[in-house]
Amino acid sequence: MILSRFALHVCSLAATVAVFAAPALAQLAPERTWPELKDAMQQRADRNAYPLTGMKPEDVREILSGITSLDRDEWAASWMKMGARYAERAAGLAATDKKAAHEAYMMAHRYDSFGGWPTPNSPGKKQAFARGVDDFRKAVALSDPPIEPVSFPFDGKTVNAYLALPKGARPVPVVLTIGGLDSYKEYWGERVGQFLKAGVGVLCLDMPGTGESPIKIDVGAEKVFSAAIDYLLTRSEVDGRRLAVIGASWGGHWAATLGFAEKDRLRGAVVWGGPAHTYFQRDWQVKALGTREYLFDLFAARASVYRVSTLDDFLAYGPRMSLEARGFVGKPSTRMLLINGVNDSQVPIDDLYLLQRNGTAKEAWVNPQGGHMGRGPGWPDGKIFSAIALPWVVQVLKSDAE
Repeated sequence: MILSRFALHVCSLAATVAVFAAPALAQLAPERTWPELKDAMQQRADRNAYPLTGMKPEDVREILSGITSLDRDEWAASWMKMGARYAERAAGLAATDKKAAHEAYMMAHRYDSFGGWPTPNSPGKKQAFARGVDDFRKAVALSDPPIEPVSFPFDGKTVNAYLALPKGARPVPVVLTIGGLDSYKEYWGERVGQFLKAGVGVLCLDMPGTGESPIKIDVGAEKVFSAAIDYLLTRSEVDGRRLAVIGASWGGHWAATLGFAEKDRLRGAVVWGGPAHTYFQRDWQVKALGTREYLFDLFAARASVYRVSTLDDFLAYGPRMSLEARGFVGKPSTRMLLINGVNDSQVPIDDLYLLQRNGTAKEAWVNPQGGHMGRGPGWPDGKIFSAIALPWVVQVLKSDAE
């Protein structure tokens, strides 16, 4: 029997854990087999659940039927085949029906980018990621109001982002949005319309180690977001006195960090399922790497943002990122809204409680039945965003103006 590259990676990871952390080995759930993964993905597509949000169940069924193993490049090729179909349709519509072309390019983006999910760690996945970004840029070129691809310098490098501002009076408040481990700036780009409808602008950003970010996760990497604030202050259309940040999942770590480090330039920070301290500790990681809440390749995704490849390097790298180790916990902060679910198996709920119980008074929304980011029955991502996170940040920005 010939093992796929994905299967070889799983075997290698299991062997590494056995050597490095034998007492914890029993806590690690085995990776899903391809039939199990196929079934789990179709179920999520059928209920429009992350990370297959916005995809058509019949399209997903067709894509999955073209995959026979966990091979990363086979995975990418099947998703890109569907993406190419929508991209071709969009190109044909661009001259006559911009709205339909925009929607088709967005579908192409969802499928192509998912071909690179959760991290572009093979030639095929890298190609899929690049196609997904290209699809998205073609889609936003047809947006109304426009979504502007922008860039700004940081430490001799170039940072790419998307900026969208509502029509009407100027200057306007702006929310910085930070993607997570596997949800990049384009993830937030799909939600731009909701910000604009609420009368606030949005700057969509990749977190370090993901997407097009030019840097990896490291102590002090939040300075890339300080550079984003600097950039916004150069835009006359932006009200630099009314800025806030929302970070999703791993991006929530950066939202919390900025809530401390940039407390004087930000009016609010939404920490949505973000790591703070316990997440970075060895015992939690060894346990969490076996979660079934995540579809597959979790170790590969988590290790990639540190740019390490072995479990021992990964476990050694994380603790210094702790907000407690860095001296932030208990310090004054901007206003914060903390969101998560009690049953989160990816980021411990204890991290939310640690932030809530120390320092400046903070607000929190906790779903007692929720998993990662508070997701649970009756509370999908979209509802938590539209009913909890967005109204809070808009209220913070607008009440400040009053």
